[in-house]
Amino acid sequence: MDEDFDFTNAEMLRKKAEQMLEKKMKKEAKDLKDFNANKLLHELQVHQIELELQNEELRQAYETKEKTLKKYTVLFDLAPVGYFTLDKEGTICDLNFTGAELLKDKRFKLIDSNFKLFVSEASKKVFNDFFAKVYASNAKESCEITLEHPNKSSYKVFMEGVVTEDEQNCLLSVVDISKLSNE
Repeated sequence: MDEDFDFTNAEMLRKKAEQMLEKKMKKEAKDLKDFNANKLLHELQVHQIELELQNEELRQAYETKEKTLKKYTVLFDLAPVGYFTLDKEGTICDLNFTGAELLKDKRFKLIDSNFKLFVSEASKKVFNDFFAKVYASNAKESCEITLEHPNKSSYKVFMEGVVTEDEQNCLLSVVDISKLSNE
């Protein structure tokens, strides 16, 4: 303390007290500011780690999805059975390579064409009854029909179909059985 400070002078005493209080408040404000900065830094670091963990989980989920997609793409595209997705009118929405091979055309050319165009005249009633029954029963149905191409080659196939609940499309599997009936 100052040696010339007069503790009996109220005005001087008040000024000194205000100066000390101001110093104390500045120190506390600095400490509070440091505390808030440290707390904010801590929160940001915790949030960053949370984001890194979420990112790792998303990366793993993405890798799992990619592996599953690859597995089912290979399973669908390269299956030894023709797979088709038909809408309610019989239009081909999707098909695998074996399905395209059965219809003797390129896959991309067959999309949006009607499957019924490949059904022989003699099998149209059987196919139409089968197709109506698939949609009516919401259960797996099957039939044997003859498929025919513009070049007039024909062959017998065994078909199974079921309707999806969500899109109301018919999932159809088609197997060439013409070689079985010739043996």
